[in-house]
Amino acid sequence: MSSTTAGQVIRCKAAVAWEAGKPLVIEEVEVAPPQAMEVRLKILFTSLCHTDVYFWEAKGQTPLFPRIFGHEAGGIVESVGEGVTDLKPGDHVLPVFTGECKECRHCKSEESNMCDLLRINTDRGVMLNDGKSRFSINGQPIYHFVGTSTFSEYTVLHVGSVAKINPAAPLDKVCVLSCGISTGLGATLNVAKPKKGSTVAVFGLGAVGLAAAEGARIAGASRIIGVDLNAKRFDEAIKFGVTEFVNPKDHDKPVHEVLAEMTNGGVDRSIECTGSINAMISAFECVHDGWGVAVLVGVPNKDDAFKTHPMNLLNERTIKGTFFGNYKPRSDLPSVVEKYMNKELELEKFITHEVSFSEINKAFEYMLRGEGLRCIIRMDA
Repeated sequence: MSSTTAGQVIRCKAAVAWEAGKPLVIEEVEVAPPQAMEVRLKILFTSLCHTDVYFWEAKGQTPLFPRIFGHEAGGIVESVGEGVTDLKPGDHVLPVFTGECKECRHCKSEESNMCDLLRINTDRGVMLNDGKSRFSINGQPIYHFVGTSTFSEYTVLHVGSVAKINPAAPLDKVCVLSCGISTGLGATLNVAKPKKGSTVAVFGLGAVGLAAAEGARIAGASRIIGVDLNAKRFDEAIKFGVTEFVNPKDHDKPVHEVLAEMTNGGVDRSIECTGSINAMISAFECVHDGWGVAVLVGVPNKDDAFKTHPMNLLNERTIKGTFFGNYKPRSDLPSVVEKYMNKELELEKFITHEVSFSEINKAFEYMLRGEGLRCIIRMDA
């Protein structure tokens, strides 16, 4: 595959965001060859995550345009740069918005996946190697997004942000594992770690929350209580193992008290997937004293402050945070793909729409309207 294009600039189609909140434009871009410790990928399938929309809208962020968004995807290695030894052309891979350099203290620790070199940086629009973009149009640089930029037929990543996976895995399904689904799944399986027969509350029933519920189902939880302000999400959540539902708007008392009454004092585990500071506090205060564990997944607003009485901690409740479900991208994602291949993990139910690359703006419309979970974008169509 690489014999005709390795070392050369590739011209291909990419969906470029020229300015905040404006529809993406399919343009012909030039993609430079990978430099040292970089990999150039041919993207076959990508999907839209809420993070793409958030930064496309430039809400409260330092706007950086023109830019190629996209970070949930599946593809094939086209060529590799100098020093890359564990990937070769033709390998099937998942690009990841964070990374694993395998050299820093975090990567060498069994307890962390927060790589010093490659942890997410939403402000950086260039490659680490030389501070330049690998994308351009008529000589004008087009910025990268979280080191992935998968809304392009070809893209360049640092090798540490590329997970090699089973080539038999269907990329149009497992591509959703490169961000949100793994985040929710890992929050439950790797951090909350509910025991078989336990009770689990999930706050927020979007894609990440439903992945957390899926993790609770896989772990054998006996009760999975979904908490959401949108009652329309409840029917869909049943497919992910959710057994009961609570809409805080239906009650005249705090939701943590409602959950405590439902569960004889509190749930065993809770996973918060909304980013709402009030939901975070409720998720902590609803767990049972003595053994309850709350896991925070959602990203709060920058001025939020978490407030709770210290007695909630002294009474042996635990609160934890997680980033990307505590998965190390290169070491752990291949095994998550195998959970799907072994039919332990179901991914099809997360995929509610599919569009061609030329229709990518439809995917944004679906998400802005709150329709469905994940929209797969076929790059070859």
